[in-house]
Amino acid sequence: MTFRLRLLLSYLTLIALPLLVLSTLFYNSSLKVVTEQAQNNVHDVVMKNNDVIDTKLGIVDQNSRSLFVDKDLFQIFNNLNPAKEEELVAADRQVTAILSKYFSQNSDVYSAQLWTSYYTFGSTMLMPLGNPVQSAIYKEAVKAGGKMVWYPTYDFIKMYDQPWLQDGTIDYRYLFSATRLLNFSHMEDSTLVKLKPEVERPVLAISFKSTVMDELFERSIPAGSSYMVLDPDNIVVASSDQSQVTKRFDEDWMDHFREQGSGSQRIKLNGHNQIVSFARSEVTGWMSIVITPQSALVSSLVPVLRTSTIVSAIALSVVALVFAYFIISRITGPIKKLMSAMRSVGEGDFEARVDVDRKDEFGLLSQRFNRMNDRIAMLVKENYEIKLKEKEAEIQALNMQMNPHFLYNTLNIMNWTALENRQTELSKMLVCLSNMLHYTSRKDWEAVHLSEELEWMRNYFFIMSARFEGKFTVAYEIEPALYEKKLPRLLFQPFVENAILHGFSGVEEGGQITIRGWIEDDSRYFEVRDNGRGISKEGIDTILYKESASIGIKNTISRIRMAYGDEYGIRIHSAPGKGTSIVIHLPSKTQ
Repeated sequence: MTFRLRLLLSYLTLIALPLLVLSTLFYNSSLKVVTEQAQNNVHDVVMKNNDVIDTKLGIVDQNSRSLFVDKDLFQIFNNLNPAKEEELVAADRQVTAILSKYFSQNSDVYSAQLWTSYYTFGSTMLMPLGNPVQSAIYKEAVKAGGKMVWYPTYDFIKMYDQPWLQDGTIDYRYLFSATRLLNFSHMEDSTLVKLKPEVERPVLAISFKSTVMDELFERSIPAGSSYMVLDPDNIVVASSDQSQVTKRFDEDWMDHFREQGSGSQRIKLNGHNQIVSFARSEVTGWMSIVITPQSALVSSLVPVLRTSTIVSAIALSVVALVFAYFIISRITGPIKKLMSAMRSVGEGDFEARVDVDRKDEFGLLSQRFNRMNDRIAMLVKENYEIKLKEKEAEIQALNMQMNPHFLYNTLNIMNWTALENRQTELSKMLVCLSNMLHYTSRKDWEAVHLSEELEWMRNYFFIMSARFEGKFTVAYEIEPALYEKKLPRLLFQPFVENAILHGFSGVEEGGQITIRGWIEDDSRYFEVRDNGRGISKEGIDTILYKESASIGIKNTISRIRMAYGDEYGIRIHSAPGKGTSIVIHLPSKTQ
């Protein structure tokens, strides 16, 4: 991005920021007014719906109270003999007619019945109940002892144990009911007559389809809103999400709403601002709740805001571009001259200079550039001289590589001289020493196979055995699979040397060095064990942690960790008079 473009964008940004602030203030104030008005409207709708529900259900409650003193029902049940089927059938027709008189005018009532343990009176053809006495609805009504019980929406099949209806399509699958235990009585000659004590008191069951409330809410709430009706135990009586009906709705914010009874609040649900309006029914105690997304209420305002913002931005941008044209030409002229000079320097012309004809920041920048160019020219010259010296050092290093070859040739001459004098042991020592020097003086110090490392160790042991005249012997216990893997060069030498020089100090014979190797849990382990005089705990700490001691061992530990990581290294197990065991831990993979 050029400086001219960046400057232009900066001017546009300065215009955009105030515009953004003003647009935000205008949007927020408008949104607040519209939201508050819409919130009040939604709350009014909820309150009206709640009043409608209370009115309809209040009539049902009032009519159910009238049944207590209905003389016809009193005589039917007071004189009924449950053992005679013909009396039950006749009584059913009379009870159906009476219930129809009280509840048929209410179109929301799906069925009205009287339940007893021996018979179900009323419109039983609409709903095959089975044995309603075993249902939770009946038990709640008996427990209430005459008070109206509003039972929330339930699954008809589960409530009345009708599994044979599971695969069918029934329009009364989900119902809510109002139940009341009826203890009939009536006045005769100013005397209150009650049912005989042995007469079973029936339970009035008035059932409503759950869609009764759905129809009321769906045609009255704003588009995009959702609703639900909850009983005091948070069981969903009705909901715009049909899958939630009959389930428990457990949200913490509901507790606060129940304490208020009715109202409207703005809360955040699932990351979105929502307007929640609620009201409690005075008849049932159920909560009617309507949730409206705040964004749905201001959707008509957004296009107006967008249009006004774009028009203002275009007008201000044109003004900004006119001013930018004059200002940019004044600023970018010196920058172009400086860029031209820098391009010449990049191509190798360190004599390029910028004419300084201004005393402002651009003039100072040009002066600094000229000084920098002089400094670069001097550094290039110095760097050239350093390269020449490095070349000379490299040639000298190549010449010094002749020294190992001279040493090998000298050892070879000494070997032939020993053979001519029939000094075979000396000859073998010279050969071993030559192999060791060749192994350690190789220019490539990458990892080697275990077989190469052990070959070097055998040469080393031969020389040390000759020197100490059979003071120790060496044994190998290595798993064959390890021979194909690579490891750092001279891995065992510091530990073997420590065993010979220190472990067997003062020992004339019987020394034993064992080199073991095995694979376990994706790791390689090598052990160098001796039966020497051992090392104290303080001695181990000195070897591992003090800077001035055991340079060879410290170097080996460092090489292992550099190659494989800090989790690998060595462990030393020893005690005075019990020998020493050094375990080397390497990864199974050789890279």
